[in-house]
Formats: sequence, structure tokens, C-alpha cells
Amino acid sequence: MYRQDEPEVNVGQALDRLAGFFRRFTTGGGGGLLWGILGLIVIGTIVWLSSGVYQVQPAEVAVLRRFGQYAGTSESGLHWWWPNPVGTRSIVDIQQRRRLEVGVRGDTPFLEESQMITSDENIVDVQLMVQFEIKDPVKYLFRAVDPSGQTIKDATESSLRQVVGSRQIDDVLTVQKEAVQAETKEQLQQLLDTYEVGIRIAEVKLLNVNPPSEVQDAFDDVVRAREDKERIINLADAYGEDILPRARGDAQKLIQEAEGFRAQRVNEATGQAARFLSILEEYRKAPEVTRQRIFLEAMEDVLPGVTKFVVDNGQTGSSVLQFLNLNEGSPFQSSPSSRQPLSGSNQ
Repeated sequence: MYRQDEPEVNVGQALDRLAGFFRRFTTGGGGGLLWGILGLIVIGTIVWLSSGVYQVQPAEVAVLRRFGQYAGTSESGLHWWWPNPVGTRSIVDIQQRRRLEVGVRGDTPFLEESQMITSDENIVDVQLMVQFEIKDPVKYLFRAVDPSGQTIKDATESSLRQVVGSRQIDDVLTVQKEAVQAETKEQLQQLLDTYEVGIRIAEVKLLNVNPPSEVQDAFDDVVRAREDKERIINLADAYGEDILPRARGDAQKLIQEAEGFRAQRVNEATGQAARFLSILEEYRKAPEVTRQRIFLEAMEDVLPGVTKFVVDNGQTGSSVLQFLNLNEGSPFQSSPSSRQPLSGSNQ
């Protein structure tokens, strides 16, 4: 989770080399020995101070301590801080996403962690994965013992058991998995914030949720039945979405056709009534002329393809003048019907 920064220079090795270098001066008498010791002290001090140089990467933060007490932090770059035993520095990666598994380690299950009781007093096997980051390196280093190990593991297990214990087993196995993940993440973050461990929960995901092996088959049947139910409901909804718009369109079409038919019949009836009233008004003014006109119009409607002749009833004599039928193809032939005399007032 974090690394204790090592000195850039090996102080012991450097002192050994300097001791061998100044050993020459000890053979020349007391003065040479004194100067050798002073030089060794000066160079040792320089080497010790130079060991305080350290580098912090862009994704890291260095937490500094002086005589064991927190003295500040430093961001990315090249820095200097008092070396041991005066000062220490701990470099923490705050962008690395770390992973914790509860109830399983790789492919190996841990039943003592994963088995828990639901609100309807059933046992369920829940395996969970948590991803987290360090959001406050100072709290992470000084407020809890092993925050990224046993502390967060115990907090995760406690939060998960609380959430699963408040729900029935069917909800945990089927439709409430997303809600279990979200609520576990929220409760776990609240618990870690209470402990002040400086950790932010990035993701909580259920890996496996299974009933006890003794009733596994029965629960599988329940899950399949729920899935079939949802599938049939979706098919019914899709069918309804397909049929209802067409039925509404057909109904609207019939309504519009009925409205159009009604308007047509009303307009025709109104026109006929208006025509009758106008004819009645003309009839009252000139009954004989109107009666004659109505009769002729009726004959045109009844006998549209028959040639008709109008003969004045007041004509003297009993015979009708013969004439050529110009409607026929030959000017020298006339049909007997064209030469048949007409009698009566009108034909």
C-alpha cells in the first residue's frame, strides 16, 4: 500500500570507504589522526544529509514525520527531508485501485465469510468484491492499524451481513442484486468514514450469490420460473405495442369514414330539401308550367336512351307529318317506330 523510502546513498558503505582513505593519515602521528577523524566526520555528515533526497512519482504523496510526529506532506517531484533517525517519510500511491474479496480467494471459497442469514431465516452464500482507493494518506497511515487489510475486510463483511439480513432470500438471489450492491457500498463507506481510515470505496460487486447446495435445484427452478415470467410479460408487452397502434388506427379510420358518410348524406338531404322547396316555390307561382317541366325531366331520367317526340295536343287532324329519321345511319331508311304516330298530350 505504501513504501518506506530508502536512502539514495548507502551511508555504511561510504563510511567504510572513507575510513580506509583516512587510515593513511593515522600513521603520521597525533595531528594526522585528528585531521583524519575530523574529515571523516565532515564527510559522513554530508553523506548523511544527502541521503535525505527523495523523489515522489506523479501518482504518489509523501507523508513526512520528524521524530515520529507528523510534519506534512509533499507532492510529486524531487524533495529533501531529514534522514533517519531525525525524520522519516512514507510514500503512498493514492491513485492505485486496490481489490478486496470477501467469501472467496481466487477460486477457493471461504464459507465462514460467505454464508449469512436473510430476513426470512434462510442461509445464502454471498461472495463479494470491493475496489477501493486511498483518499487521505495521513488518516490511512496514522488512524487505523492495517486499514487496507483486516480493518476494511471486517467492515465489508459487517456491512454485507447487515444488508443481506434485511432482505428475503428471493430478493438477494434474483431481483435485488443491484440494490444489495448499492446499499452495501453506501454503508461500507459510512463505516470507514467513521473509522477515519482515509479510504474511498470505488465499487462493490456481487461475484456469486447461491443458496445452500441442499436446495440448489429448487432455487434454480424458482429463478427459471421468474425469468420465464419476465420473458412472457415482455412478449405480451411487445405484442400489445404492435396491435394497439394498428387497432387505434383502424378505429380512427372507421370513425373518419363514418363522419364523411354522415356529412355526405346530410349534405345530399339538405340539397334535396332545398331543391324541393325551390320547386315548390316555383310551382306555387306557375303550377301548369312547373308540372310540365317536372314531367319532362322525369321522362329524361326514366327513358334516357329512347328517342322522344313532343306533339302539341291542340294540333288539328289525326295524322302526324312524316319525316326522315336523321338519327339513323341511312338517310333513305326510317324505322317503323319513327313513323308511328303519337297520341295523347305528352310522350
